[in-house]
Amino acid sequence: MSNYQLPDLKYDYGDLEPIITAEMLEIHHNKHHRAYVIKLNEALEKYHEAEKKKDAEKMVELQSAIKFNGGGHINHSIFWQILAPIKDGGGDLKKEHSVYKAIEKDFGSFEKFQELLNSKSATVQGSGWGWLGFNRQNKSLVIQTCQNHDLLSARGIFPIFCIDVWEHSYYLKYKNVRAEYIKEIWKILNWQEIENRYKKIIT
Repeated sequence: MSNYQLPDLKYDYGDLEPIITAEMLEIHHNKHHRAYVIKLNEALEKYHEAEKKKDAEKMVELQSAIKFNGGGHINHSIFWQILAPIKDGGGDLKKEHSVYKAIEKDFGSFEKFQELLNSKSATVQGSGWGWLGFNRQNKSLVIQTCQNHDLLSARGIFPIFCIDVWEHSYYLKYKNVRAEYIKEIWKILNWQEIENRYKKIIT
């Protein structure tokens, strides 16, 4: 039986201040992400029961809940990993990083890449995610957005890092100014983890 767990964070709730407040992070991680995990496990349990009964109609009915909550769990698990407190190197991008060189190659400059990802993430309609991913087919970095909790990997693109633009990720501090939150989050990106994810897919 499947039993997914809420992942532990590598930092305390207050460690991403002032970009993300302790209250914001605790609600986001311990309430929203936890709810996705609980609902995913519940949906999977019902799915396994339906499978045993050969109830195909019920199995199909449950797929949307599995996709939504499973995607929420997977995407958030990546999101927590690619954040780091400023005191622990959050925002510390080094030009010798392989991912930095790849960004310059594929987007012309880091500034152009940052502007494009910010723009696309800010204009996601409703809830969703902004992503830097690696296209396995043409071996290049790409910027993509996903609605709700759709998975970038479902498009054949490996996720390098993401910006969560669901309102629950920023509204307590930034209100309806999503663009300001997106601008600020670069200060707490864990570039060493992003570098590790990039190297993992290209080697």
